Amino acid sequence: MNGAVSPAAIGRRLVRLQRVYRALETLKSAPKIPTAIVGLSIFLAIFADLIVPHSPVDINPREGELPPAFVSDGNWNYVLGTDRKGRDILSRILTGTRISLAVAGAAIVLAGVLGTTLGLIAGYKGGWVDALIMRVVDGMLAFPSILLALVLAITVGPGFWVVVIVLVLIVWARYARLVRGETLVLRDRDFVLLARVSGASGPYIVIRHILPMVMNSVVVLSTLQVGWAILVEASLGFLGVGIPPPTPTWGSMVAEGRDFVESAWWISVFPGIAIILVVLAFNLFGDWLRDVLDPKLRQL
Repeated sequence: MNGAVSPAAIGRRLVRLQRVYRALETLKSAPKIPTAIVGLSIFLAIFADLIVPHSPVDINPREGELPPAFVSDGNWNYVLGTDRKGRDILSRILTGTRISLAVAGAAIVLAGVLGTTLGLIAGYKGGWVDALIMRVVDGMLAFPSILLALVLAITVGPGFWVVVIVLVLIVWARYARLVRGETLVLRDRDFVLLARVSGASGPYIVIRHILPMVMNSVVVLSTLQVGWAILVEASLGFLGVGIPPPTPTWGSMVAEGRDFVESAWWISVFPGIAIILVVLAFNLFGDWLRDVLDPKLRQL
């Protein structure tokens, strides 16, 4: 009987399979094009090194400012053309996908953990703790985000983790305010009151009972913040205070071609299109996810 599977274990496996099946059924209702772009961008971010046709950083002046292959005098060896230094635009866009999603992902995870933790503390504890945390949140939300990012990036210096920290300092307040508001409602629910009566500690109640109830909102907000984080990272790169060269980023690519729009429009246009498509796709996907995870919206 050592190798036998208990009925309880079989039941748990069946529950997991049912959850997977429901998730797949729900995913069928997702917007097709935005979901495809989101999935493609994640795939490219993971496997960019294996897909790029050329090195994104090697300079080849003899091949500088070649137009896209579908334009007169274009070269199919460089499908989207080259920049002034002869670097392949397509390879740089593909590599920039990894940079943009890595920055956005790292920033959102760190900001989500920080903001959710402070929001739970503020909402559950109340009193002066809540007042102190929320005044800091109000101050962060009132300050212009791009200006704050510029000041911090210029003060500390450009770099991957500098951009991530800048984004974390900007976006954590949004998580804190959202989670604090939901925690204020949940802490007076019957199941929380019963847990207090049974002798459960505050941290246990927050982690075991309240945190799972707010995670849907946190996930939705995280999805919606990806596009915003990509835009801020691209803005910093465009202004020259983002991730330093030779690392290709979409914002810096747009900046490199801004003075050559008439003669070499493809240098700026194609990375600009990449920014628009990915940001719009994540926003639309986040809107759909919000509709799916919000019980009130599902009832409409």
